[in-house]
Amino acid sequence: MTYIVNDSCIACKYTDCVEVCPVDCFYEGENMLVIHPDECIDCGVCEPECPADAIRPDTEPDMEKWVEFNRKYSELWPVIITKKDPLPEAEERDGESGKLEKYFSERPGEGG
Repeated sequence: MTYIVNDSCIACKYTDCVEVCPVDCFYEGENMLVIHPDECIDCGVCEPECPADAIRPDTEPDMEKWVEFNRKYSELWPVIITKKDPLPEAEERDGESGKLEKYFSERPGEGG
């Protein structure tokens, strides 16, 4: 098992999760985070830290696409280990559906 970040993170990018991760397996895109599935040790400490409920175990139904999505972008984006402010529109976008199609950016974040 591993944990993944899904589209609930897009346009919010809360980073509460990165500070509790013992193996630094979060990677930062311009407007979301991902988890490298091969680096995640399945400890689960990040899941309750996410205010947007964007971190889920890969054992839930239909998670295969998110495992591959997280793998792809974790290999392209920089690692993030320091908590940052969420995106300005985070509260407004939290819980919105269809965020992958509407807002996702492939551009990397700053990391750090």
